[in-house]
Amino acid sequence: MLYQSSRGNSPEIGFDSVLLDGLARDGGLYLPKSWPQISSQELQKLKGAKYTDLASAIIKPYMKGSSVEHLIPNIVSESYKSFNHQAIAPLKQLSSNIWLMELFHGPTLAFKDYALQLVGQLFENVLSANNQHITIVGATSGDTGSAAIEACAGRKSMDIIILHPKGRVSEVQRRQMTTVMAENVHNIAVDGTFDDCQALVKAMFNNEPFRNELNLSAVNSINWVRIMGQIIYFAHAALSLGSRDQPITCSVPTGNFGNVFAGYCASMMGFPIHHFIVGSNKNDILTQYLETSIMKNRGVIETLSPAMDIQVSSNFERLLFEAYSKNGTTVQKLMKAFSDTGSFSVDKNAHAYIKALFSGVSLDDSGIKNVIKSTFHNTGMIIDPHTAIGIHAAGLLNKSQAETHVVMATAHPSKFPDAVESSIGKRPELPRSLKGLFSKKEIYTEMPNDLSKIKTLVKSVSRI
Repeated sequence: MLYQSSRGNSPEIGFDSVLLDGLARDGGLYLPKSWPQISSQELQKLKGAKYTDLASAIIKPYMKGSSVEHLIPNIVSESYKSFNHQAIAPLKQLSSNIWLMELFHGPTLAFKDYALQLVGQLFENVLSANNQHITIVGATSGDTGSAAIEACAGRKSMDIIILHPKGRVSEVQRRQMTTVMAENVHNIAVDGTFDDCQALVKAMFNNEPFRNELNLSAVNSINWVRIMGQIIYFAHAALSLGSRDQPITCSVPTGNFGNVFAGYCASMMGFPIHHFIVGSNKNDILTQYLETSIMKNRGVIETLSPAMDIQVSSNFERLLFEAYSKNGTTVQKLMKAFSDTGSFSVDKNAHAYIKALFSGVSLDDSGIKNVIKSTFHNTGMIIDPHTAIGIHAAGLLNKSQAETHVVMATAHPSKFPDAVESSIGKRPELPRSLKGLFSKKEIYTEMPNDLSKIKTLVKSVSRI
Protein backbone atom coordinates (compact mmCIF):
# COMPACT_ATOMS: atom_id res chain seq x y z
CA MET A 1 0.00 0.00 0.00
CA LEU A 2 1.30 3.44 -0.98
CA TYR A 3 0.36 6.72 0.68
CA GLN A 4 0.20 10.22 -0.81
CA SER A 5 0.20 13.71 0.69
CA SER A 6 -2.94 15.85 0.64
CA ARG A 7 -0.81 18.67 -0.82
CA GLY A 8 0.69 16.64 -3.64
CA ASN A 9 4.34 17.67 -3.27
CA SER A 10 5.78 14.74 -1.30
CA PRO A 11 6.78 11.37 -2.77
CA GLU A 12 4.50 8.39 -2.25
CA ILE A 13 5.70 6.23 0.65
CA GLY A 14 4.88 2.93 2.36
CA PHE A 15 3.21 2.19 5.69
CA ASP A 16 6.30 2.15 7.94
CA SER A 17 7.39 5.57 6.68
CA VAL A 18 3.89 6.99 7.16
CA LEU A 19 3.86 5.70 10.74
CA LEU A 20 7.25 7.17 11.62
CA ASP A 21 7.02 10.42 9.61
CA GLY A 22 3.55 11.48 10.77
CA LEU A 23 3.32 14.69 8.73
CA ALA A 24 4.27 14.80 5.04
CA ARG A 25 7.34 16.86 4.19
CA ASP A 26 5.23 19.32 2.16
CA GLY A 27 3.10 20.03 5.25
CA GLY A 28 0.25 17.84 4.04
CA LEU A 29 -1.42 14.81 5.61
CA TYR A 30 -1.01 11.28 4.29
CA LEU A 31 -3.88 9.24 2.87
CA PRO A 32 -3.88 5.83 1.17
CA LYS A 33 -3.58 6.04 -2.62
CA SER A 34 -6.71 3.90 -2.92
CA TRP A 35 -9.35 2.63 -0.50
CA PRO A 36 -9.29 -1.13 0.17
CA GLN A 37 -12.71 -2.58 -0.68
CA ILE A 38 -14.74 -4.99 1.44
CA SER A 39 -16.94 -7.24 -0.69
CA SER A 40 -20.47 -8.31 0.27
CA GLN A 41 -19.13 -11.79 1.02
CA GLU A 42 -16.43 -10.38 3.30
CA LEU A 43 -18.99 -8.17 5.07
CA GLN A 44 -21.11 -11.22 5.77
CA LYS A 45 -18.08 -13.12 7.04
CA LEU A 46 -17.06 -10.28 9.37
CA LYS A 47 -20.53 -9.91 10.93
CA GLY A 48 -20.29 -11.13 14.49
CA ALA A 49 -16.48 -11.31 14.38
CA LYS A 50 -14.54 -10.56 17.56
CA TYR A 51 -13.31 -6.97 17.72
CA THR A 52 -9.68 -8.10 17.47
CA ASP A 53 -10.37 -10.26 14.41
CA LEU A 54 -12.18 -7.35 12.75
CA ALA A 55 -9.24 -5.07 13.59
CA SER A 56 -6.77 -7.45 11.96
CA ALA A 57 -8.90 -7.73 8.81
CA ILE A 58 -9.24 -3.94 8.48
CA ILE A 59 -5.63 -2.92 9.04
CA LYS A 60 -4.10 -5.73 6.95
CA PRO A 61 -4.51 -4.03 3.52
CA TYR A 62 -3.28 -0.69 4.90
CA MET A 63 -0.12 -2.38 6.24
CA LYS A 64 0.70 -4.31 3.06
CA GLY A 65 4.47 -4.13 2.59
CA SER A 66 5.20 -3.20 6.22
CA SER A 67 8.21 -4.77 7.93
CA VAL A 68 5.81 -6.04 10.64
CA GLU A 69 2.91 -7.13 8.41
CA HIS A 70 3.39 -10.73 9.56
CA LEU A 71 2.93 -9.66 13.21
CA ILE A 72 -0.52 -8.09 12.79
CA PRO A 73 -2.49 -10.64 14.90
CA ASN A 74 0.01 -10.36 17.79
CA ILE A 75 0.15 -6.55 17.59
CA VAL A 76 -3.66 -6.31 17.65
CA SER A 77 -3.95 -8.75 20.55
CA GLU A 78 -1.43 -6.76 22.62
CA SER A 79 -3.14 -3.47 21.76
CA TYR A 80 -6.50 -4.33 23.29
CA LYS A 81 -5.55 -6.60 26.19
CA SER A 82 -5.74 -3.75 28.75
CA PHE A 83 -9.34 -2.80 27.84
CA ASN A 84 -11.84 -3.37 30.64
CA HIS A 85 -14.87 -4.60 28.65
CA GLN A 86 -15.04 -7.93 26.86
CA ALA A 87 -16.75 -6.35 23.83
CA ILE A 88 -14.07 -3.59 23.74
CA ALA A 89 -16.54 -1.14 22.11
CA PRO A 90 -19.98 -2.15 23.45
CA LEU A 91 -23.25 -0.78 22.03
CA LYS A 92 -26.09 0.37 24.30
CA GLN A 93 -29.59 1.26 23.15
CA LEU A 94 -30.81 4.76 24.05
CA SER A 95 -34.16 4.69 22.22
CA SER A 96 -35.89 2.69 19.50
CA ASN A 97 -33.34 3.65 16.84
CA ILE A 98 -30.55 5.55 18.64
CA TRP A 99 -27.59 3.62 20.01
CA LEU A 100 -24.53 4.63 22.00
CA MET A 101 -21.13 3.11 21.23
CA GLU A 102 -19.05 3.28 24.42
CA LEU A 103 -15.50 4.21 23.46
CA PHE A 104 -14.15 4.69 26.97
CA HIS A 105 -13.13 1.20 28.04
CA GLY A 106 -9.41 1.66 27.35
CA PRO A 107 -6.73 2.48 29.94
CA THR A 108 -7.29 6.28 29.91
CA LEU A 109 -11.09 6.11 29.48
CA ALA A 110 -11.37 7.95 26.14
CA PHE A 111 -11.79 7.02 22.48
CA LYS A 112 -8.17 7.94 21.76
CA ASP A 113 -7.07 4.67 23.43
CA TYR A 114 -8.65 2.66 20.62
CA ALA A 115 -6.11 3.93 18.11
CA LEU A 116 -3.18 4.94 20.31
CA GLN A 117 -2.73 1.56 22.00
CA LEU A 118 -2.37 0.17 18.47
CA VAL A 119 -0.03 3.02 17.44
CA GLY A 120 2.19 2.37 20.49
CA GLN A 121 2.51 -1.31 19.61
CA LEU A 122 3.23 -0.49 15.96
CA PHE A 123 5.89 2.06 16.92
CA GLU A 124 7.61 -0.46 19.19
CA ASN A 125 7.58 -3.25 16.60
CA VAL A 126 8.60 -1.15 13.58
CA LEU A 127 11.36 0.67 15.50
CA SER A 128 12.70 -2.62 16.82
CA ALA A 129 12.64 -4.20 13.34
CA ASN A 130 14.58 -1.25 11.91
CA ASN A 131 16.78 -0.46 14.96
CA GLN A 132 15.54 3.15 15.21
CA HIS A 133 14.71 5.72 17.92
CA ILE A 134 12.13 8.52 17.57
CA THR A 135 11.11 11.70 19.38
CA ILE A 136 7.33 11.95 19.50
CA VAL A 137 5.91 15.47 19.73
CA GLY A 138 2.16 15.90 20.15
CA ALA A 139 -0.51 18.44 21.03
CA THR A 140 -3.59 17.60 23.05
CA SER A 141 -6.92 19.19 23.85
CA GLY A 142 -7.19 16.71 26.71
CA ASP A 143 -7.50 13.04 25.74
CA THR A 144 -4.82 12.43 23.10
CA GLY A 145 -2.03 13.30 25.54
CA SER A 146 -2.92 10.81 28.25
CA ALA A 147 -3.73 8.06 25.73
CA ALA A 148 -0.43 8.62 23.88
CA ILE A 149 1.57 8.69 27.11
CA GLU A 150 -0.11 5.50 28.32
CA ALA A 151 0.75 3.82 25.01
CA CYS A 152 4.38 4.99 24.90
CA ALA A 153 5.55 5.32 28.53
CA GLY A 154 8.66 3.34 29.43
CA ARG A 155 9.51 2.34 25.86
CA LYS A 156 13.26 2.67 25.21
CA SER A 157 12.89 3.31 21.48
CA MET A 158 11.02 6.59 21.89
CA ASP A 159 10.71 9.83 23.85
CA ILE A 160 7.32 11.52 24.04
CA ILE A 161 6.70 15.24 24.60
CA ILE A 162 3.08 16.40 24.87
CA LEU A 163 1.94 20.04 24.70
CA HIS A 164 -1.38 20.92 26.34
CA PRO A 165 -3.08 24.34 26.67
CA LYS A 166 -2.51 25.57 30.24
CA GLY A 167 -5.77 25.70 32.21
CA ARG A 168 -7.85 24.47 29.27
CA VAL A 169 -8.02 20.74 30.02
CA SER A 170 -9.91 19.18 32.92
CA GLU A 171 -7.97 18.37 36.09
CA VAL A 172 -8.47 14.64 35.53
CA GLN A 173 -7.15 14.94 31.97
CA ARG A 174 -4.11 16.93 33.12
CA ARG A 175 -3.27 14.57 35.96
CA GLN A 176 -3.57 11.52 33.72
CA MET A 177 -0.65 13.01 31.77
CA THR A 178 1.44 14.73 34.42
CA THR A 179 1.50 11.97 37.05
CA VAL A 180 3.23 9.46 34.74
CA MET A 181 6.82 9.27 36.00
CA ALA A 182 8.43 7.34 33.12
CA GLU A 183 11.85 8.62 32.03
CA ASN A 184 10.75 9.07 28.41
CA VAL A 185 7.61 11.15 29.19
CA HIS A 186 7.59 14.98 29.23
CA ASN A 187 4.63 17.35 29.55
CA ILE A 188 4.53 21.03 28.58
CA ALA A 189 1.69 23.37 29.62
CA VAL A 190 1.57 26.08 26.94
CA ASP A 191 0.16 29.52 27.64
CA GLY A 192 -2.38 29.40 24.79
CA THR A 193 -5.11 27.32 23.14
CA PHE A 194 -5.06 23.85 21.62
CA ASP A 195 -4.79 25.49 18.21
CA ASP A 196 -1.60 27.21 19.44
CA CYS A 197 -0.20 23.86 20.65
CA GLN A 198 -1.06 22.21 17.34
CA ALA A 199 0.56 25.06 15.40
CA LEU A 200 3.76 24.67 17.46
CA VAL A 201 3.88 20.94 16.70
CA LYS A 202 3.33 21.51 12.97
CA ALA A 203 6.03 24.21 12.97
CA MET A 204 8.53 21.76 14.48
CA PHE A 205 7.67 19.19 11.80
CA ASN A 206 8.00 21.81 9.07
CA ASN A 207 11.53 22.72 10.25
CA GLU A 208 13.44 20.13 8.21
CA PRO A 209 16.82 20.26 10.07
CA PHE A 210 15.13 20.08 13.49
CA ARG A 211 12.82 17.29 12.34
CA ASN A 212 15.69 15.23 10.96
CA GLU A 213 18.01 15.82 13.93
CA LEU A 214 15.48 14.54 16.47
CA ASN A 215 13.78 12.01 14.17
CA LEU A 216 10.39 13.55 14.97
CA SER A 217 7.22 11.49 14.86
CA ALA A 218 3.56 12.24 15.61
CA VAL A 219 0.76 10.74 17.69
CA ASN A 220 -1.90 13.31 16.84
CA SER A 221 -4.45 12.41 14.21
CA ILE A 222 -2.24 14.17 11.66
CA ASN A 223 -0.60 10.70 11.70
CA TRP A 224 -2.59 8.48 9.32
CA VAL A 225 -2.13 5.43 11.57
CA ARG A 226 -4.27 7.13 14.24
CA ILE A 227 -7.10 7.36 11.73
CA MET A 228 -6.58 3.75 10.64
CA GLY A 229 -7.03 2.54 14.22
CA GLN A 230 -10.32 4.41 14.53
CA ILE A 231 -11.86 2.94 11.36
CA ILE A 232 -12.29 -0.33 13.27
CA TYR A 233 -15.04 0.75 15.67
CA PHE A 234 -17.04 2.49 12.93
CA ALA A 235 -16.91 -0.76 10.96
CA HIS A 236 -17.93 -2.64 14.11
CA ALA A 237 -20.96 -0.36 14.58
CA ALA A 238 -21.96 -0.73 10.92
CA LEU A 239 -21.65 -4.52 10.97
CA SER A 240 -23.57 -4.79 14.26
CA LEU A 241 -26.51 -2.52 13.39
CA GLY A 242 -26.49 -1.87 9.65
CA SER A 243 -26.61 -3.61 6.28
CA ARG A 244 -26.09 -2.68 2.64
CA ASP A 245 -29.88 -2.14 2.39
CA GLN A 246 -30.09 -0.21 5.67
CA PRO A 247 -26.85 1.68 6.34
CA ILE A 248 -26.43 3.54 9.61
CA THR A 249 -25.89 7.23 10.42
CA CYS A 250 -23.10 8.10 12.88
CA SER A 251 -23.28 11.11 15.21
CA VAL A 252 -19.76 12.13 16.20
CA PRO A 253 -18.68 14.80 18.73
CA THR A 254 -16.02 16.56 16.67
CA GLY A 255 -12.98 18.72 17.32
CA ASN A 256 -10.01 17.98 15.07
CA PHE A 257 -12.18 16.03 12.56
CA GLY A 258 -10.07 12.87 12.89
CA ASN A 259 -12.73 10.67 14.49
CA VAL A 260 -15.47 11.47 12.01
CA PHE A 261 -13.00 11.19 9.11
CA ALA A 262 -12.22 7.64 10.26
CA GLY A 263 -15.94 6.95 9.85
CA TYR A 264 -15.76 8.33 6.32
CA CYS A 265 -12.85 5.94 5.63
CA ALA A 266 -14.96 3.01 6.84
CA SER A 267 -17.76 4.01 4.47
CA MET A 268 -15.29 4.35 1.57
CA MET A 269 -14.17 0.77 2.24
CA GLY A 270 -17.75 -0.43 1.83
CA PHE A 271 -18.99 -0.69 5.41
CA PRO A 272 -22.68 0.30 5.55
CA ILE A 273 -22.60 3.90 6.83
CA HIS A 274 -24.27 6.52 4.66
CA HIS A 275 -24.18 9.76 6.67
CA PHE A 276 -22.28 11.53 9.45
CA ILE A 277 -23.48 14.18 11.87
CA VAL A 278 -20.67 16.47 13.00
CA GLY A 279 -21.42 17.63 16.55
CA SER A 280 -19.78 20.87 17.73
CA ASN A 281 -19.90 23.08 20.81
CA LYS A 282 -19.83 26.91 20.66
CA ASN A 283 -16.65 26.54 18.57
CA ASP A 284 -18.90 25.76 15.63
CA ILE A 285 -16.56 26.45 12.70
CA LEU A 286 -17.52 23.10 11.11
CA THR A 287 -21.27 23.69 11.50
CA GLN A 288 -20.88 27.14 9.96
CA TYR A 289 -18.84 25.70 7.09
CA LEU A 290 -21.45 23.03 6.33
CA GLU A 291 -24.12 25.74 6.18
CA THR A 292 -22.17 28.28 4.12
CA SER A 293 -19.25 26.52 2.31
CA ILE A 294 -16.92 29.03 4.02
CA MET A 295 -14.41 27.92 6.65
CA LYS A 296 -13.67 30.91 8.92
CA ASN A 297 -11.62 30.99 12.13
CA ARG A 298 -13.57 32.97 14.71
CA GLY A 299 -11.29 32.36 17.70
CA VAL A 300 -11.49 29.70 20.40
CA ILE A 301 -14.17 29.91 23.12
CA GLU A 302 -13.78 27.95 26.39
CA THR A 303 -16.65 25.51 26.98
CA LEU A 304 -17.71 22.55 29.13
CA SER A 305 -16.45 20.24 26.36
CA PRO A 306 -12.77 21.27 26.19
CA ALA A 307 -11.62 18.52 23.81
CA MET A 308 -13.72 20.27 21.15
CA ASP A 309 -12.50 23.82 21.84
CA ILE A 310 -10.83 23.97 18.44
CA GLN A 311 -11.04 26.24 15.39
CA VAL A 312 -8.40 24.61 13.17
CA SER A 313 -9.66 21.08 12.45
CA SER A 314 -6.55 19.56 10.88
CA ASN A 315 -8.17 16.44 9.44
CA PHE A 316 -10.65 18.44 7.38
CA GLU A 317 -7.73 18.80 4.96
CA ARG A 318 -7.99 15.07 4.22
CA LEU A 319 -11.68 15.43 3.35
CA LEU A 320 -10.91 18.39 1.09
CA PHE A 321 -8.39 16.22 -0.78
CA GLU A 322 -11.15 13.67 -1.36
CA ALA A 323 -13.75 16.30 -2.30
CA TYR A 324 -11.38 17.90 -4.82
CA SER A 325 -10.70 14.51 -6.49
CA LYS A 326 -7.22 14.23 -4.94
CA ASN A 327 -6.04 17.59 -6.31
CA GLY A 328 -3.18 18.42 -3.94
CA THR A 329 -2.44 21.77 -5.60
CA THR A 330 -5.94 23.06 -4.83
CA VAL A 331 -5.77 21.79 -1.24
CA GLN A 332 -2.41 23.48 -0.74
CA LYS A 333 -3.86 26.81 -1.94
CA LEU A 334 -6.84 26.49 0.43
CA MET A 335 -4.59 25.68 3.39
CA LYS A 336 -2.35 28.64 2.58
CA ALA A 337 -5.38 30.93 2.41
CA PHE A 338 -6.55 29.66 5.81
CA SER A 339 -3.10 30.18 7.31
CA ASP A 340 -2.77 33.68 5.81
CA THR A 341 -6.30 35.04 6.24
CA GLY A 342 -8.12 32.68 8.63
CA SER A 343 -10.68 31.60 6.03
CA PHE A 344 -11.27 29.85 2.72
CA SER A 345 -14.23 29.03 0.50
CA VAL A 346 -14.95 25.61 -1.03
CA ASP A 347 -16.27 25.49 -4.60
CA LYS A 348 -19.76 24.27 -5.46
CA ASN A 349 -18.91 20.71 -6.56
CA ALA A 350 -16.56 19.95 -3.67
CA HIS A 351 -19.02 21.41 -1.15
CA ALA A 352 -21.85 19.32 -2.63
CA TYR A 353 -19.70 16.19 -2.21
CA ILE A 354 -19.14 17.01 1.47
CA LYS A 355 -22.76 18.05 2.17
CA ALA A 356 -24.06 14.76 0.76
CA LEU A 357 -22.16 12.90 3.47
CA PHE A 358 -21.99 15.30 6.44
CA SER A 359 -24.42 17.44 8.44
CA GLY A 360 -23.49 19.81 11.26
CA VAL A 361 -25.12 20.55 14.61
CA SER A 362 -23.80 22.76 17.43
CA LEU A 363 -24.79 23.04 21.09
CA ASP A 364 -23.89 25.57 23.78
CA ASP A 365 -23.02 24.85 27.43
CA SER A 366 -26.57 25.30 28.65
CA GLY A 367 -27.79 22.79 26.06
CA ILE A 368 -25.02 20.36 27.05
CA LYS A 369 -26.17 20.47 30.69
CA ASN A 370 -29.77 19.87 29.63
CA VAL A 371 -28.82 16.79 27.59
CA ILE A 372 -26.71 15.34 30.44
CA LYS A 373 -29.67 15.91 32.77
CA SER A 374 -32.35 14.51 30.44
CA THR A 375 -30.25 11.45 29.53
CA PHE A 376 -29.72 10.69 33.22
CA HIS A 377 -33.42 11.20 33.96
CA ASN A 378 -34.63 9.07 31.02
CA THR A 379 -32.07 6.24 31.03
CA GLY A 380 -30.10 6.39 34.29
CA MET A 381 -26.90 6.79 32.22
CA ILE A 382 -24.34 9.41 33.17
CA ILE A 383 -22.66 10.85 30.08
CA ASP A 384 -19.79 13.27 29.54
CA PRO A 385 -20.30 16.72 27.92
CA HIS A 386 -18.85 15.70 24.53
CA THR A 387 -21.13 12.69 24.24
CA ALA A 388 -24.06 14.96 25.17
CA ILE A 389 -23.44 16.91 21.97
CA GLY A 390 -23.50 13.70 19.93
CA ILE A 391 -26.79 12.60 21.52
CA HIS A 392 -28.36 16.00 20.89
CA ALA A 393 -27.22 15.97 17.25
CA ALA A 394 -28.59 12.48 16.65
CA GLY A 395 -31.94 13.38 18.21
CA LEU A 396 -32.22 16.60 16.23
CA LEU A 397 -31.58 14.96 12.86
CA ASN A 398 -33.41 11.70 13.60
CA LYS A 399 -36.01 12.15 10.85
CA SER A 400 -36.95 8.50 10.29
CA GLN A 401 -37.55 5.81 12.89
CA ALA A 402 -36.44 3.28 10.27
CA GLU A 403 -32.90 4.73 10.23
CA THR A 404 -30.40 3.63 12.88
CA HIS A 405 -28.24 6.32 14.48
CA VAL A 406 -25.08 5.48 16.42
CA VAL A 407 -23.66 8.11 18.77
CA MET A 408 -19.95 7.84 19.51
CA ALA A 409 -19.53 8.16 23.31
CA THR A 410 -16.02 9.57 23.35
CA ALA A 411 -15.10 9.74 27.06
CA HIS A 412 -16.02 8.43 30.49
CA PRO A 413 -18.01 11.00 32.50
CA SER A 414 -15.52 10.81 35.41
CA LYS A 415 -13.03 12.75 33.26
CA PHE A 416 -15.35 15.79 33.47
CA PRO A 417 -16.77 15.65 37.01
CA ASP A 418 -17.48 19.39 37.34
CA ALA A 419 -19.57 19.53 34.15
CA VAL A 420 -21.51 16.43 35.19
CA GLU A 421 -22.11 17.65 38.76
CA SER A 422 -23.35 21.04 37.56
CA SER A 423 -25.85 19.18 35.34
CA ILE A 424 -27.27 16.44 37.58
CA GLY A 425 -26.15 17.45 41.08
CA LYS A 426 -23.84 14.48 41.64
CA ARG A 427 -20.29 13.66 40.70
CA PRO A 428 -19.62 10.56 38.60
CA GLU A 429 -17.83 7.83 40.50
CA LEU A 430 -14.13 7.52 39.73
CA PRO A 431 -13.29 4.17 38.11
CA ARG A 432 -10.76 2.00 39.91
CA SER A 433 -8.06 2.97 37.41
CA LEU A 434 -8.30 6.62 38.49
CA LYS A 435 -8.34 6.02 42.25
CA GLY A 436 -5.42 7.82 43.86
CA LEU A 437 -4.94 10.11 40.85
CA PHE A 438 -5.40 13.27 42.93
CA SER A 439 -2.76 12.31 45.49
CA LYS A 440 -0.04 11.54 42.94
CA LYS A 441 2.86 13.90 42.26
CA GLU A 442 2.67 15.94 39.06
CA ILE A 443 5.60 16.91 36.81
CA TYR A 444 5.19 19.35 33.93
CA THR A 445 6.83 22.50 32.58
CA GLU A 446 4.93 25.74 31.99
CA MET A 447 6.04 27.55 28.82
CA PRO A 448 5.00 30.62 26.82
CA ASN A 449 3.65 30.18 23.29
CA ASP A 450 7.19 30.56 21.92
CA LEU A 451 8.43 28.14 19.26
CA SER A 452 12.12 28.81 19.88
CA LYS A 453 11.90 28.14 23.63
CA ILE A 454 9.82 25.01 23.17
CA LYS A 455 12.19 23.64 20.52
CA THR A 456 15.08 24.16 22.95
CA LEU A 457 13.24 22.21 25.65
CA VAL A 458 12.27 19.39 23.27
CA LYS A 459 15.87 19.08 22.11
CA SER A 460 17.13 18.96 25.71
CA VAL A 461 14.90 16.03 26.72
CA SER A 462 15.20 13.92 23.57
CA ARG A 463 17.58 10.98 24.06
CA ILE A 464 18.61 10.85 20.39
